[in-house]
Amino acid sequence: MPHDTPLISTIVGGLVLAFLLGALANRLRMPPLVGYLIAGVLVGPHTPGFVADQGLAPELAEIGVILLMFGVGLHFSLKDLLSVRGIAVPGAIAQIGLATMLGWGLGALMGWPTGGSLVFGLALSVASTVVLLKALQEKRLIDTERGKIAVGWLIVEDLAMVLALVLIPAAASIGSHGTVEPLSAAVNRLFDLDMGMAGIIGMTLVKVALFVGVMLVFGRRVIPWTMHRIAHTGSRELFRLGVLAIALGVAFGASKLFGVSLALGAFFAGMVLAESELSHRAAQESLPLRDAFAVLFFVSVGMLFDPNILIDKPIPLIATVFIIIVGKSVAAFLIVLLFRKPVGTALTISASLGQIGEFSFILAALGVDLGLLPEEGRDLILAGAIISIILNPLLFYACDRLRPVLEPAKREEPALEAGADTAAEAIEEPVAAEDEVHPTKLRGHVILVGYGRVGSIVGQNLKSSGTPFLVIEDSDTRISGLRDQGIEAISGNAVSREVLDLANLEGARSLVIAIPNAFEACRIAERGRSVNPGVLIVSRAHSDAEVEELKQYGADTVIMGEREIAMGMVDRLAQVHHDSAPYEDEAEAGTIAAEETPSPEKQ
Repeated sequence: MPHDTPLISTIVGGLVLAFLLGALANRLRMPPLVGYLIAGVLVGPHTPGFVADQGLAPELAEIGVILLMFGVGLHFSLKDLLSVRGIAVPGAIAQIGLATMLGWGLGALMGWPTGGSLVFGLALSVASTVVLLKALQEKRLIDTERGKIAVGWLIVEDLAMVLALVLIPAAASIGSHGTVEPLSAAVNRLFDLDMGMAGIIGMTLVKVALFVGVMLVFGRRVIPWTMHRIAHTGSRELFRLGVLAIALGVAFGASKLFGVSLALGAFFAGMVLAESELSHRAAQESLPLRDAFAVLFFVSVGMLFDPNILIDKPIPLIATVFIIIVGKSVAAFLIVLLFRKPVGTALTISASLGQIGEFSFILAALGVDLGLLPEEGRDLILAGAIISIILNPLLFYACDRLRPVLEPAKREEPALEAGADTAAEAIEEPVAAEDEVHPTKLRGHVILVGYGRVGSIVGQNLKSSGTPFLVIEDSDTRISGLRDQGIEAISGNAVSREVLDLANLEGARSLVIAIPNAFEACRIAERGRSVNPGVLIVSRAHSDAEVEELKQYGADTVIMGEREIAMGMVDRLAQVHHDSAPYEDEAEAGTIAAEETPSPEKQ
């Protein structure tokens, strides 16, 4: 008789169905997130068929929340926020306030308590990090001014929600019959004082301040030092395990020792690690597990959704979607215009924020758990999220159509007020548009894919030799650094046909694939060979199997790092022992790439 395995069946059922529906959503040019949420609905208790374990799914989702927030912390950039703080900080705060008031008004009309209405409004005010960044990357807007404003705006929203996750439980404990905040209860007993609302919130903030202080004083030293020590062992397995141990351990410790949420602990763990030079590698190593548990998080959220809300509450649902798509977007549009930014920037920001996602789900779950938000409110938030995410690409499309209609009217304003700001705005938009739609003007150039440890050496040698080249890179930080150096760079993944077309692959002389991911490298090599049969393709590999595979997909020369390190050692030994070339064949094979592309072997 088979054993009862609810954990395995929940994970397998959730992931398999999420994969199938996520692939279908991607095929329909919608975010896979939509498929994950619908998968959760199908395995939930409100639909017939297989029902996942209702106790295990929320715990798996909690791990997903921890890893999601750890990822947000890893990508938190104070520099990017400060560069657009003049508009992102006040703009995001104003938009959160307006959207929260709209949500509060709808909740009040439905007879909900004030606390639940405010939680509902907050949940509708914050956009999805996943959806927003994906939309900006697909449209290659990340490195434009409007893209940076949108990302900065998103960071402010995330920080506001992190603060809300701290304050809402403290406020909910006042006058409730549940557990009162422990530190406040101790003070009440010791000094016979009624702390009141201000006291409870104050005590909560004190604990948060203590946790932040510990992380900034000790965490900033201990966590990066620990990761560097692990990295020096050379074990990729231990490094990956160390990243996960820090994310989960800090989150759990913060919750138990300081009483702060698991999400806040994970966010600070990521933020502290982000200051280390190993942060990019940490993000890469933790990405597979983060993605897997994030999928389970969205599946778990979908399980809570009752589809009957679509029939039972159509008017409140329409009002909720209206607040998310129209209310938030119009508010953001007007706020950006008030800061005298171009219409194109205002449209991009408004389209980016016209959806809700992971923070909304976290707030909804918290509100229901604390007895503030009725389950009906959670269902409206989930339905609003699914519908707004599906409609978000259409919102970008509508904004693209509106932009040429609205911009001429904007530009016809009197030039009397034209100062430095107006001039800068007039310059910014054409530049951004050019970045978006026009390919490079280079011909007979080198396309360098990836600018990490290997690609940066190749790139600097190409630059010093005066060889025309451009870089394709998906790291926003590296893109900014390249452009500061005057190096032409394209933001995106070179696996994408559109990205390679922007690099003028057809007119390129060489294609250097310096990324460590062999699967993606094979796709790029295959695309390069099909578009330009005469292009020289040089790639890197970590094993003999990868070398053979890359050659099958069209690479002319494949450099294996370990072999080149060995040849460097052999050359050095030959110098010491006065042996001119003991391994001439191998040395000659190792320098083939140097004849075509400067020094890729020096990785």
